[in-house]
Amino acid sequence: MGYRRGTWTIHGLRRILVTLGTTTDKTELLRKLPSVDGLLRWPAIQSLVAREGQSAVVEATRTVLARIREEILAATLDKTGVDLAISGLSEAIERQTGADLSYSLRGVINATGVILHTNLGRAPLDVRALHHVSQVAAGYSNLEFDLDSGERGKRDVHVDRLFARLLGDAGREVSTIVVNNNAAAVLIALNTLAEGGEVIVSRGELVEIGGSFRVPEVMAKSGATLREVGTTNRTRAADYENAITEKTRLLMRVHRSNFEMVGFTEQPSLDELVEIGHKHRVPVLEDVGSGAFFDLRDVNANGETTILDSIRAGVDVVTYSGDKLLGGPQAGLISGTRELVAKIRKNPLFRALRVDKLIYSALEATMLAYVKHDYDAIPAIRLMRTPAEELARRAEAIQVRVSVALTGVEVVNSESVIGGGAAPTATLPSVALAISSASMSADEFAECLRRSDPPVVVRVENDRVLIDLRTVFPEQDELVARALLSLK
Repeated sequence: MGYRRGTWTIHGLRRILVTLGTTTDKTELLRKLPSVDGLLRWPAIQSLVAREGQSAVVEATRTVLARIREEILAATLDKTGVDLAISGLSEAIERQTGADLSYSLRGVINATGVILHTNLGRAPLDVRALHHVSQVAAGYSNLEFDLDSGERGKRDVHVDRLFARLLGDAGREVSTIVVNNNAAAVLIALNTLAEGGEVIVSRGELVEIGGSFRVPEVMAKSGATLREVGTTNRTRAADYENAITEKTRLLMRVHRSNFEMVGFTEQPSLDELVEIGHKHRVPVLEDVGSGAFFDLRDVNANGETTILDSIRAGVDVVTYSGDKLLGGPQAGLISGTRELVAKIRKNPLFRALRVDKLIYSALEATMLAYVKHDYDAIPAIRLMRTPAEELARRAEAIQVRVSVALTGVEVVNSESVIGGGAAPTATLPSVALAISSASMSADEFAECLRRSDPPVVVRVENDRVLIDLRTVFPEQDELVARALLSLK
């Protein structure tokens, strides 16, 4: 402190006086702030309380005052700044209340070019599916009530009848039940059919997908024992057959989500696997993952078989997702022989993993579109089917719309992907707006677009923002243009 031989140096005294003066200034500024109770008597705040409720407004008031106190203590607000903050307290508290009471989960514009974007909610639902959800959810429904008999019914019937029609061409009687996602479908199927026994799987199919979902770990939780066969890149039909013992309960095929193996590889066909299973009376379970009812070859994307293909091949149980290639809500579907599916349904886990009326109503509307072959009623498929020429016309229209205020906006050819682990090497030709800004980096520009209302989520390539029209709905083009114009 500058203390020497019982006396204070001038330098030390200055430091003390400055510190005392600063502390005094901060104390005086803090005293200028009104109390929470005092603010609640302000007419504007009382009006806000009447609209939003006292609890929410009190919490917002405390948050605003705490923020101002922090700025005073950090010496980022002087007397003039504090006076300005106090004069704007009503507006600040109203904004904070609005932020506190706003939805965290909100719609965004997907301009990434990834159709089934896991982080953005995967498959969007059609307005007809949403209308059916609204009708069912707004009141009571016959979810588990048989209107003909007046007795208790089963919730499965609302969609099982539609899946039966779609899979009926396989020449087999097929049943379908619904759980909350594909991981749950795999878990309950393995637990029902293989608990205490062995499940034979190729080493090349022991995959991990998003969220650290690993096949061996799910199998362990199911109570089944994993029996690996083959090598990472090559597994033959004989490897499965030679591994079958009295402990074998299932032969399992797993979709290689998010990657493909090329080069010196080998994998038995589904027909070969089914033949081995039937020969030894061991059921075959296939975890298809994405769950296509639409043939992706129609959009020149290879590598994905349909659920009907699997059932036709003789697979006993197929598990797949509802919100990927199927284009519906999040769900796990289990389709297979009536006997095995009925056995899975009786598992006590089924009640813990079953879905509610919202999922059933959205799924029913989605499957009805398939029954009618109305693929454009399924948004994810509609996006895949949109011609690149149409995307180019829309991109050029947006470019003209924003060019009056923005430079560096170019229409370029692009490539979109399906996403959701489906056809990982397949791409769809697309068209994008490529934007370069002289005043900010591409990452900063992308951040600004995320802060627009609604948020626009883009991808960044070569220090340019790309707005890929493949995943932007036509009715969102004007919103994209407005978001761009707001950044001029």
